[in-house]
This record gives sequence, structure tokens and C-alpha cells, in this order.
Amino acid sequence: MKPGEHKLGDTRGRFLQVIKNGRERHDVDWTSGRILLSNKRLILAGTAGKRTIPLGDIEKLGGRFDVNQRIATVSDYFSLRIPSGVVLLAPVDYDEFETDFFGALLNSEQFLARHPAVAGGVVQNTEWENSRLKVEEEAVSMATVGGKFVEIRLDDIGAIKTGERKVDDDVRSVIEVEHSDDEGTSLQTYISGPERAITFLYSLLREGEELSETSIELSETDKQVLTALYSGVAPFDIPDFLGLDVDKVEELFERLIDHNVVEEVRIRHEVQLNARGRNIASDAINEQ
Repeated sequence: MKPGEHKLGDTRGRFLQVIKNGRERHDVDWTSGRILLSNKRLILAGTAGKRTIPLGDIEKLGGRFDVNQRIATVSDYFSLRIPSGVVLLAPVDYDEFETDFFGALLNSEQFLARHPAVAGGVVQNTEWENSRLKVEEEAVSMATVGGKFVEIRLDDIGAIKTGERKVDDDVRSVIEVEHSDDEGTSLQTYISGPERAITFLYSLLREGEELSETSIELSETDKQVLTALYSGVAPFDIPDFLGLDVDKVEELFERLIDHNVVEEVRIRHEVQLNARGRNIASDAINEQ
């Protein structure tokens, strides 16, 4: 390792370059070998030799490039856009490597954060603060210079979008991510930073949002219950609030728990919305 460089990951896997000099390569096949990751570079060592990709050369992440059946049958791989094209990477321990990989790209960057920018649907008068970010196995954590600690659990992301906002005196790219605190209160945290780092962070948080998305079929009564919870109605008050039988509401809670739309807080089905439920309730409100 070079001065200032340290190893972050060392695993086995497969890799290939699927786009080279602007052209897709349809006849390529995976090469098996060793994948080493440091805070400076990625090293792919196979039977044909060793290839080094500086982390600074990675321009973009994401997207599938299933140019043939051998690639299409692999469910989890990274696609890395570099100056010479696109490299695909399929480590054996995908989840563990993903944490290390995003950490290598993001943990040394300086960000700005507004937290909470919105709490319980109410815009907060918070200021932008310099922040450090840490990618963990199931969350992205941020610590601000003002002493705030922000944990964004990847399986609790209700919505995420990017756009331009005024940050201090500049107009910059900003990620707006909706999540919740330990009490279940809906929060929005705004994050800004270097353009490249924001692109990588959005890729990671977007994966979390996909964990919370749902395509399940819900009845109008289901949506009414979710909307009531979203509006702050206590679970035990739902029957009176909507004029429903208590047993029917209990059955409905059971179904929503099974669909991973609400989480059971304690016995007798006191529940609170999770990210998936907040998404559905928000959509139901917008449809009214």
C-alpha cells in the first residue's frame, strides 16, 4: 500500500468490462479473481493479470448492463462508469463489500446538512451545518459540528429526491430524504456536498428507498387507516375515528403488519407507520 492508503476490503468475485471506448461488448464473460479495496483504489486480480481502478476515476454508479445471458443471470453486481467505459463487479459477499465500497467513496467527504429540515410535516428553522458521514451496514450516519447525530436507516427511507436549493449563499445540489426517528416521527433531512459525492450518496439512499417501495393492493379502508395514522390519530382511536368495528380494525392491522406496511409497537396492536406505510398514506392523501 502507498503512504496514506489502507485496505478496506478483500474478497473473491467476478468482474468484466462491458462497455469499452463507447461500444458494448456482447461476447464478454466474467473473470473470476480477487477484489481488493482500499481508500484510494480498487484492484481486480484475475488469471489475465491485475487491473487497478483509482476511486477518483469512478464517475457514476448503478444501472444494469445485461448484454448477454451470462451477465443477466447474476442478480447483484455493481456497475462502475470510468473514463474507458463500464466495469461490472460481482463480489461473493455483495452486502459486506457494498458497505465498504460506499464507505470508501463517501466517508472522507465533507457534507452540509439541515436536520431536521421538516419534522412531522412542519418546516423547521434549522441551519446548514458542516457534517461528516459514515456508511454503516444498515444505515447512513451523520454527525454535525453542532453536535447533532443523524441516523438514516436504509430500510426506513420513505422518499428521496434531488434538486437545487440555496445553501448558505450558493445554489447547490441537495438530497432531500424522508425517514423517521426512534419515536416514529416523520423527518426530512437535507444533505448537500460535492457533486460527485452527492451522486454516490443518492445511489446508496435510492437503494434504501427501493426496500420501502411496495406494489401491494390495498382497499380504500386500508388507505383510510394509513391516512389516519399518518395524520397523527392514535391506533386505539382508529375504530371511533373511522366508524369501524374494533375486531375489523384488528384484522386490518394484522394484514398491514404481514405486508410490512406498519410495525407492531406493543401487544393489542399499537402500531406506527414505517417508510412503506408513509409512502402509501402520502399517495392516498394526494389522490384525494
